[in-house]
Amino acid sequence: MEDDKFKIIYNKALDILSRREHSKKELTEKLINKFDSHELINLVITKLIDNNLINDSRYVHSYIVARKRRGFGPKKITFELLKRGVDESLILKAINDEGGWKDSAKRAFLKKFKGGIEKDFKLANKQKNFLFNRGFSFEEIDSIFN
Repeated sequence: MEDDKFKIIYNKALDILSRREHSKKELTEKLINKFDSHELINLVITKLIDNNLINDSRYVHSYIVARKRRGFGPKKITFELLKRGVDESLILKAINDEGGWKDSAKRAFLKKFKGGIEKDFKLANKQKNFLFNRGFSFEEIDSIFN
């Protein structure tokens, strides 16, 4: 009976992972919402990690690439990954390895503001706030405006 329940949970986990990468915490939470056996869920998670089906490092890399492509900066991406239960040192290393954040900020800026940098101080500040809210640092924002 326990073996059958393990297989059910394991198969559900595979089903969830077949759609996209998940962090260990994300997948655990999804399984806890569906099943009440925390012990079996922990065993399933351990087996998935052992089989390299859950890999937080791989997850972080794919998440960063996807969010960066959509115009988000390193600060916002870091915050989102921390919420997803990923280790901060893993995130910071991947963010640094990714690089190219000034170029990414410029692409996000040009996509949103096709007319370029506003001459009016208030409008220029709105442009800067847009980038700040997207998760870019002051240094990355200043690289566009200076």
